[in-house]
Amino acid sequence: MKKIFLLIIFWACIGVLQAQEHFSAASFYPVPNSGREVLDFNPGWRFHRGDIPLKADPLQLDDSKWELVNLPHTVQLVPSEASGSRNYQGPAWYSKRFTVDTRYQGKRLSLYFEAVMGKSSFYINGYKVREHFGGFLPVSIDLTAVGVRPGDEVTVAVCADNSDDPSFPPGRKQYTMDFCVFGGIYRDCYLICTGDVHVSDANEAGQVAGGGVFVSYEDVSDQKARVNVKTHIVNDRESGCRVVVESTLLDAVGKQVASTRKSLSLSAGSDGHVMQQLTVRNPSLWHPDTPNLYRLRTSVYLNGKLCDAVVSRIGIRSIEFRGADGLYINGKPFGDKLMGVNRHQDYAYIGNAVPNNLHWLDVKKMRDAGFRIIRSAHYPQDPAFMDACDELGMFIIVATPGWQYWNPEPVFEERILSDIRNMVRRDRNHPSVLLWEPVLNETAFPESFAQNAYRATHEEYPAPGCYAAIDDKSKGAMGYDVVYTAPKNEAFYRNAGKSCFTREYGDCVDDWNSHNSYSRVAREWGEEPQIRQAQHYARKDYGGSLTVDQFYKSPRGHIGGALWHSFDHQRGYHPDPFWGGLMDMFRQPKYSYYMMMSQRDPHLHLEQADSGPMVYIANAMTPFSPEDIVVYTNCDSVRVIVNEKDTLVQVPLLEEKGIRHPPVVFKGAYSFVDVRALHRAGKPEQCSIVAEGFLDGKIVARTKNMPSKRNEQLVLTVDSGLPLRANGSDMVTVIASITDKDGYVKRLSQETVIFEVEGEGELVGGREVEANPRVSRWGTAPALIRTTTKAGTIKIKARLLHPGIQFHPQAVIEIATLPAERVALYRELPVPQKTEIFGKTEVGEIDFNEIERLAREEQERINEMKQVEQQQRHFESTEKK
Repeated sequence: MKKIFLLIIFWACIGVLQAQEHFSAASFYPVPNSGREVLDFNPGWRFHRGDIPLKADPLQLDDSKWELVNLPHTVQLVPSEASGSRNYQGPAWYSKRFTVDTRYQGKRLSLYFEAVMGKSSFYINGYKVREHFGGFLPVSIDLTAVGVRPGDEVTVAVCADNSDDPSFPPGRKQYTMDFCVFGGIYRDCYLICTGDVHVSDANEAGQVAGGGVFVSYEDVSDQKARVNVKTHIVNDRESGCRVVVESTLLDAVGKQVASTRKSLSLSAGSDGHVMQQLTVRNPSLWHPDTPNLYRLRTSVYLNGKLCDAVVSRIGIRSIEFRGADGLYINGKPFGDKLMGVNRHQDYAYIGNAVPNNLHWLDVKKMRDAGFRIIRSAHYPQDPAFMDACDELGMFIIVATPGWQYWNPEPVFEERILSDIRNMVRRDRNHPSVLLWEPVLNETAFPESFAQNAYRATHEEYPAPGCYAAIDDKSKGAMGYDVVYTAPKNEAFYRNAGKSCFTREYGDCVDDWNSHNSYSRVAREWGEEPQIRQAQHYARKDYGGSLTVDQFYKSPRGHIGGALWHSFDHQRGYHPDPFWGGLMDMFRQPKYSYYMMMSQRDPHLHLEQADSGPMVYIANAMTPFSPEDIVVYTNCDSVRVIVNEKDTLVQVPLLEEKGIRHPPVVFKGAYSFVDVRALHRAGKPEQCSIVAEGFLDGKIVARTKNMPSKRNEQLVLTVDSGLPLRANGSDMVTVIASITDKDGYVKRLSQETVIFEVEGEGELVGGREVEANPRVSRWGTAPALIRTTTKAGTIKIKARLLHPGIQFHPQAVIEIATLPAERVALYRELPVPQKTEIFGKTEVGEIDFNEIERLAREEQERINEMKQVEQQQRHFESTEKK
């Protein structure tokens, strides 16, 4: 019998998600009828991978045959396993044409790119107007300043070149780096329209500790707090003016809690700052467990009329590092270890071109696991990621771009210092920022640079709550506020009088060339490797490892650590992906994810994330599942019932100090022979493992596993977070699972699944990146779906590439998309691609001359890699034991 399953998802059913705020644009949230407009400029770009001849100035482009794409965009889709620098490096071109609406008469227009990877050149109507060096921070193009006027036809062209370039960070050749610099305009782009008197953009203004809106706090307590607001106003008029700046603080329900006004006189073509202070009584303070947010509305009045207004989303809180006494939040000791993960902006197929909704979901998944901090590796993250950290209660360490490379040429340090200043200006108002990491990751830089980087950080944030972190082995470390070191170095951080944190832990390689490790486990390798990975992260099992257990044995001065790494990711310098993530590249969890989740406080209940007691069985009851049943739980005790008869109870073995909730192991409790006997006796329904978690003698968590029987169906599920928006950018992962009739996943099944998409969405990737058809691994086959710009229904169908009489399932799922939250500007749109199972591939003919050339260069690369190995060994000492 053919199995067809239909599931329809309407986001309105998910009430808690409907209430989520949309994301900021160029640091601000919109105010209706304010005189400021921010248009979504993502849809409808022309794209060409490769260089083009520059024959004339102005540049003449024939882009008629270029591909139509939407942003965020990667220059080349890659397979889900594409490490070893298999991604494209080189120039790529984008172009977009639009007409400036005549209603913008007298307005200022600018283009705001959140990031363009590498060395980028920007052209307006054929003329180069700007170059930018770096791939992780915003770039603004003042269209009005280059002569664009209402009614004009405008052509924007961007050359994005992610080739290796030692003149700006990270600077190192990609094939010698532990991550990839996927190219393109891989973050959002906006067209911003303001009046000629307006609030500036902090990055564009280029003012030390100024520009835009800068918010800081003093005297923070449960009773009151002082909110300091510094606002930068630009007067582009040909005459002077006097403006009134009003700062109004609104709580979560929109109620005004404080407001103040101040006037400012500006001469023609000048700018100035307004300093204001708001006193908030009984503030709702921001804390990772209670991330209360306010909206600060900044309104600018000219001649009594509103001429500009923006909203900054802020959180009132104080942060203090008190040396051996550790971390204080809002004047109170934190009282726990601050455990977290590192995060690269890397997703299957799309590389770095991750849309806002998936950035949000990454934070949500880590917050659900109980983590409270993310270290941005090794560059500033997407603004949407920062917004999500604020909203979901996730501290973040903001790092400047860099990785094991120093160039003594002055321009290199100049560009690093520029990055440091601009990342502080961009992210300074986020309550989630705990630390700034202004030095290059694992790099032997001179002490003078460490001093300059520290000075730049504090010059840009000259207010309480600014802390900069550095490795204990780095030159200039004693001049920093917080030091990265391992818990073993207790004498160091007691004598130094510094609070300490471990920036990376958990990895465990044989050497830094082979990279074999039992911490690096692909999800599809199954139970035994996944259990071993989880155990390794949990509790020390050999002399050189650093585990969760050891953080809880360290004193208060060592505040916590960040696991390397949250998700599997691609790397430049090794053919294997980094498989040490708690989730794979599609964010499908491994057992280690649930082990980490079991470290949550069972008595802590959060509104913004999953929380409370949990129990998880790390045993799929396959013929090859281990005889020992491993259970992850944060309960006082756990009861396991095997095959409805054997009842086993254990209380987790706790030490006075150490891991709070170690894995619980029921020795020899599972036997496939017992499963076989029950099946032969006609009692397959009795085959099961039930785990029940107890708190104070009551069952508070329960889960049940059963062995998967005969393959019967394909089941589609949506890995959802926020509602999907019809903006042409949002994406969602849909998982096809091979299951039995009861829905239990057939983990050992390997079927090839074909996906088809109809309606207002399209499949990302095809045969060329092994996205469609997709072979199931560990029982599942994921697909990545992108929305169009029209709200409606996306229908996803799945079937087998090779169906047979015995097994030929089909599945259908429908997802309703909501209208985009922001008006978009575009002239043309890409047509959703139809599914081509055996369509064209980007893999060309073998070029044997190229192979010979690469072989001649191999020795040079080997020598470079040996240098990488030496550096990795050097910095490893801060992460182990």
